[in-house]
Amino acid sequence: MEQEKSIWVIGHKNPDTDSVCAAIAYADLKNKTGNARYEARRAGQINEESRYVLEYFQVPVPEYVSDVGAQVQDIEIRKTSGISSHISLKTAWETMKAQNVVTLPITSQSGLLEGLIITGDIATSYMDVYDNRILAKARTQYKNIAETLEGEVFVGNAHGYFIRGKVVAATESPERMEEYIEDDDMVILGNRYEVQLCAIEMNASCLIVCSDAKVSKTIQKLAEDRGCVIITTPYDTYTVARLINQSMPVKYFMRRENLVTFEMEEYVDDVREIMSRERHRDFPVLDEEGRYMGMISRRNLLNMKRKQIILVDHNEKTQAVEGVDEAEILEIIDHHRLGSLETISPVFFRNQPLGCTSTIIYQMYQEQGVEVPKHIAGLLCSAIISDTLMFRSPTCTSVDKMAAEALAELAGIGIEEHARGMFQAGSNFKAKTAEEILNQDFKTFSTEEMEFGVGQLNAMSDEELQEVKEKLMPYIQQVRHERKLDMIYVMLTNILEESSEIIFVGESAKETAQKAFHGHAVDRGDSLWLKGVVSRKKQLIPALMLTLQEK
Repeated sequence: MEQEKSIWVIGHKNPDTDSVCAAIAYADLKNKTGNARYEARRAGQINEESRYVLEYFQVPVPEYVSDVGAQVQDIEIRKTSGISSHISLKTAWETMKAQNVVTLPITSQSGLLEGLIITGDIATSYMDVYDNRILAKARTQYKNIAETLEGEVFVGNAHGYFIRGKVVAATESPERMEEYIEDDDMVILGNRYEVQLCAIEMNASCLIVCSDAKVSKTIQKLAEDRGCVIITTPYDTYTVARLINQSMPVKYFMRRENLVTFEMEEYVDDVREIMSRERHRDFPVLDEEGRYMGMISRRNLLNMKRKQIILVDHNEKTQAVEGVDEAEILEIIDHHRLGSLETISPVFFRNQPLGCTSTIIYQMYQEQGVEVPKHIAGLLCSAIISDTLMFRSPTCTSVDKMAAEALAELAGIGIEEHARGMFQAGSNFKAKTAEEILNQDFKTFSTEEMEFGVGQLNAMSDEELQEVKEKLMPYIQQVRHERKLDMIYVMLTNILEESSEIIFVGESAKETAQKAFHGHAVDRGDSLWLKGVVSRKKQLIPALMLTLQEK
């Protein structure tokens, strides 16, 4: 029985501590209250602060997911069994009829795909082949010939191969046979003793005796001495001549080159595009080591099962993991403004004006009467400390603070000491590249006319932030062009001073920010100083959005 797929709980791209911890905690809660299996995932690289928190509470980093679009592994794969390359065309044809398929995979003993045989290939072997040496060229096994003719290998080695000579029907007298029978030929004949004797004496490699005719002891002994195989069959000469080509092994006709195959991890969008360019009806699916797994067709794409996901700490499409449009969103748990995400069907959507998603999840533990494990309490508390800058952010509410204090007690930690360790880990920028620093916490937002990005970095001192500023200034210009954004802002937030320096790129970035804060921004030339501004969500984004909408 196939194991039921997990439902993924996943935060936004470039995840912060709340995004990571909320996903882990909510998966834990759902596993204790739901009737499915839930697993936390992440949509980007975790930052140093988050890594510090996970290591502190000895929790593994959630597995990375770059795309939640439907994959081949989400399609119902037809488990058509692979066949050996040595079986006959007739056996292959009978297998196709029994399974009601037009394509069979040829696989090795270890399961690797060697080729494909389709009904058209079998038709070609029957209708278009006139070469009477084709059985030898195909290295046809005597066992296959006997099975195809529903007979038996009466004399000789059934596992031997017919590798030289042509196939002829001996319908003439022995005198005339000498004119066309050559060494190593396969001779189809009847019950006439003198014809059988003549064929053996002319060094035939195989006799096919039709109509279940008896083979005398003398002929048997002579055949054994000469190394001649004798196959007996109930069919008449005409039927044998018509069927014998079907005894050839499929490997001689199978398709080996330029096979169109798919792997389990490939995305359905890519598969659909490739299928539209190919005329094949069926396509093999392989695992990452090239082993055959099954077959899919265009019809299978109609019945694919979308990945089921729960989003935490965001509801903006631009911040969601790639492929979110192809997934089935079951729930959204968030504390930000309503964004641009659309769902296929109604979902459970919980959005509260609190400082942290993890506060909401703590409430849900309480509402459902589930005890919060010690390590989960530590993660949730850390997320609240991070998102509220240890209660300094204007987004912080009394609910957040009470939740953090209760969770700290459950986790057995001191809030101030733990916060210091977290923030110091998060502001260790010296060994990081500009790309790593920016992606610690970078989100994109859009209005009807513009798309812009906003990053935020927190530190305990101005010295740390100035080092970051020098690294980021040239890099954010590059990012703006690469991502085709109109503007980029980065908040360099001093946690102790509860203020931020804003650096920016974009033609109207400075003008927009100055207008948004109505003269409260101190112009420092290449940046703006905003005293008391520490929250991207509650202070910076709403002000920028309002200004851009007025434009």
